[in-house]
Amino acid sequence: MAESKGPSTPGGSAAPKKKRKSLLDRMRPYAIGVVAMAVVFGGSAVIGAHVRSNKDTKVSEPSGAVAAAPVPTAPPAGTASPSPTPPAGPKLAIPVRPTIPVTVTVYEDLRSPDSKAFQEEYGAVFQQLLTTGQVQFQYRLVTATDKQYGGTGALVAANAAACAQDQSRFAAFVAEVWKAQPADPRSDALASESLMKKLARKAGKIKASSFDPCIEQRDHEGWADKSQQLFAAADLGAVPVIQINGVSVKGVSTTLTPAKLHDKIIKEAKRVVALQATPTETPALAG
Repeated sequence: MAESKGPSTPGGSAAPKKKRKSLLDRMRPYAIGVVAMAVVFGGSAVIGAHVRSNKDTKVSEPSGAVAAAPVPTAPPAGTASPSPTPPAGPKLAIPVRPTIPVTVTVYEDLRSPDSKAFQEEYGAVFQQLLTTGQVQFQYRLVTATDKQYGGTGALVAANAAACAQDQSRFAAFVAEVWKAQPADPRSDALASESLMKKLARKAGKIKASSFDPCIEQRDHEGWADKSQQLFAAADLGAVPVIQINGVSVKGVSTTLTPAKLHDKIIKEAKRVVALQATPTETPALAG
């Protein structure tokens, strides 16, 4: 029996051996894939950075934010002259249980020890006033301490509070921020995004699925920046600043007490009710 020589070409000769690929040839498809992935992810990083930079300047109002309270016809007794009417623009105040007829606006800085001390001293009277049904409180968050001490703690905390407001949990979240505020305002501990997420969990009833992206993408930092700009432009002084129906209260850091503030607000409520009850003449229509 003849020995088999293997398959032959049609002409009868043996098939040529297949040339072996070099290492470079074998790796080329993978290299192309890696380069393509780098382009995709690199482009995504650039796009993400662009989106975040735009959010720093865009004023994204948190849910339920309201415009400044209107200045009444006559200023409440015992108060300073009315502050300048704020220009038309974004809604910068966070309302807490809005009612009528008196609006009390509280300007506070979540990094400021003075703001924290004020809230601790006046918190009980605020709650008492809310139960009367005659008062609404609006909170304006400002960030002057960041410029004063350096860092971004006030801005990060204000953005986080606005993110909590999107879920109607502003008051509960801010209460946790006061507890976490460093004793030394030069510390920028509130600039930690992970701390803000931890405080949200402590506040409870805040969905991380929407709160965490709001923190990471800095959704409301432009809103907080605008609030600080208008506060500085109004030249209202250092926080805390209290306004009753748009008129600044004197002596907040010197002579004001919870009892005095309570009396001022109740007196203003009675004054506004009296004004509303006073009949006014209806101007005749032009014929």
